[in-house]
Amino acid sequence: MTDAAHTPAPHSPATDRPTVRLRPKAEARAIRHGFPWVYSDELVLDRRSKSLTPGTIARLEDAERRPLGTVTVNPDSKITARMLDFDAEVEIDHNWLVTRLRAALDLREQLYDAPYYRLVHAEADGLPGVVIDRFGDAAVIQPNAAWADAMIDTLADALAEVTGVTAILKSGSGRARKLEGLDDATTWLRGEVTAPIPVTMNGATYMADLTGGQKTGLFYDQRPNHAFIAGLARGRTVLDVFSHVGGFALAALSQGAVSAVAVDGSGPALELAQQGAEASGHAAAFTTRQGDAFAELEAMAQEGARFDIVICDPPAFAPSKQALEAGLRAYERIARMAAGLVADGGILCVCSCSHAADLTRFRNASARGIGKGGRRAQLIHTGFAGADHPLLPQLAESGYLKSLVFRMTA
Repeated sequence: MTDAAHTPAPHSPATDRPTVRLRPKAEARAIRHGFPWVYSDELVLDRRSKSLTPGTIARLEDAERRPLGTVTVNPDSKITARMLDFDAEVEIDHNWLVTRLRAALDLREQLYDAPYYRLVHAEADGLPGVVIDRFGDAAVIQPNAAWADAMIDTLADALAEVTGVTAILKSGSGRARKLEGLDDATTWLRGEVTAPIPVTMNGATYMADLTGGQKTGLFYDQRPNHAFIAGLARGRTVLDVFSHVGGFALAALSQGAVSAVAVDGSGPALELAQQGAEASGHAAAFTTRQGDAFAELEAMAQEGARFDIVICDPPAFAPSKQALEAGLRAYERIARMAAGLVADGGILCVCSCSHAADLTRFRNASARGIGKGGRRAQLIHTGFAGADHPLLPQLAESGYLKSLVFRMTA
């Protein structure tokens, strides 16, 4: 279908916007109580509504034509409507975006002394599908929903007004954009940053590459989990597998670890980790190993290596329900292999960022792996994403990050 066949424009005024309606058997009460999504099988999708341009702003009504709120519609997505505002007449414009961004900024300024954090965490901050990470005077926007992609210039203007950032990057990477039918283009909307940005967290300095790194350049979500492990690290040896730019390793060194080894498949990521170690003053205690994580774990086992603390923070092994069983087997395998490298009485931390693998399934898979590796352990801590990644209580999918910390007892 061509754009010309779609109507109307995504930013239509409230008086002109179309109406979409729930089917009689759809659960309107869940929407009224705060659930933010409407799936394709819950909406009346006639020829008119199917022709709406992805990202169109519309009025949502229940089957009895009572207003539920203002939504953004993408007929091409399984999540066909996303709630923007429970006011069915509100204008979704620059001022509306400024209000949402100011509320998000207020929380982060309560949490952190320096402007390095996730500023917007999608639905939980009232901006469905929008992720914004801030790096001082720069920010990266991931517009993972069609409405945000259509309003990206307005969103960038509002972001600059609220925060004063001078460089804004639109990142088109990520699986979520593909599900919305969006392209993968990455482009500077304002200003430009050509060098990695140093970011201080938990006493360590990390180097964030906004354009060449993974996702937005740095994983702010692990900040509290880095801190927990770092608090156990004084006088200990550390192995950080799937290290990216040195997340757990650099935090541990900053709190007195005697040595840290970072393992990752990406040479550029490990180079940034090395730069971070040098900037943090810990280069002498920091080493890297580039290669497939499973192969490196096997090689270190053959070498007879042992560490006081081992962390495995892999990419999402179960990014979808279809991949869940294979993903759980991968989590079990990584726990089994990593457990063998932990010294007696040492610490194993395993993490999952998979939406599909809930905490119980992930914990069970990890425990099986530890047991199959011939080890015994006690679970001493369960961690989640930091407070700059708030959860929408009605949306379990927003609670993706899990961190399990085991102490090896045998």
